[in-house]
Parts: sequence; structure tokens; C-alpha cells
Amino acid sequence: MKAVYLIGFMGSGKTSISQLLAEKLMVQGLDTDREIEQKARQTIPEIFEQQGEAAFREQETAILTNMPVSDAVIATGGGIVESSWNRNWLKENVYVVYLHASFEEIDRRLGVDPSRPLWNKHDKSALYEHRLEKYRQTAHSIVKTDGKSPEQVAEEIYQLIINNKTVMLGI
Repeated sequence: MKAVYLIGFMGSGKTSISQLLAEKLMVQGLDTDREIEQKARQTIPEIFEQQGEAAFREQETAILTNMPVSDAVIATGGGIVESSWNRNWLKENVYVVYLHASFEEIDRRLGVDPSRPLWNKHDKSALYEHRLEKYRQTAHSIVKTDGKSPEQVAEEIYQLIINNKTVMLGI
């Protein structure tokens, strides 16, 4: 099966849902942010602080190109869609599911989270609005997450996948 990549704004549930979905599909579950941290031997806030966002985005693209394109579920960082190259790679190589959460839901989930440098640095609603269309353009499917548990969302995506032979066969 084609790899399933979850995209969406920070706090949309990508990491939690990716692990649940990987278990359901009996495939490997990975997270681009964790892969970056392991390779850099730094946390994402440390990378942002010491190297800046541009350096982080370069590392993100490098990691993306080395991630599996089959038999895996991958959670991506919320800003992976900022690069048109990343958007094109995702759209052309894997099955992309956009986990859509409303701004109000994201704000409730994140509050003041020190591990999210862009959430605390920018106008939150402007950053959210800026990325919305990029998520929509990149996704093959959109799943709304407001009011749903991670288990419910993982089941919804699972049903999308098993009912879509194109995804299962990697066509």
C-alpha cells in the first residue's frame, strides 16, 4: 500500500492518530519531527532558537525525501506544506490526509505550549489561515477532527483507506 502521510496544523492530532492508524494497518508509524530531532540531536525548539526556521525547513525537506513511500503511516510537521517542493512531493508520491481542526479547537488544545516555537512567536490565527489552502491543495482526503477522539479519527481514515483500492494497491 502507498504510505499514508498526515498533514495539518500543529495540534490537529497527527502524531497520536498516526500511531493508532499504523497499528490498525499493521505498518510502521513514523513522525518527521521526531526524525529531525534524532538526526540533529536537538529538539525542534532548540533548532529554531539556534539555527532559525530556514535551517529547520531545510532539514525537514531532507528528512521528507528519505521517508517511506509505501507500507507506513507518517505524521508530518505542521509547516511541511510551506515548501512548494514538499507539497508536490507529497501529492505525487504518497496518500495525503489533511487532519482539519478549527482554529478554536487548535487554540484550546495547544494553549501555551513551549514546545511549539511558531505558535508562541507569530499571530496564531494569521499563521493558521496562511496554511489552510496549502493543506487543502496537498491533500487527497480531508478528515475533520473537531469533537472526535484520536481513535475515531484513526478509524475514519482506516475506512477511507480500506475502501479505496487505489491507495491499497499504491496506484
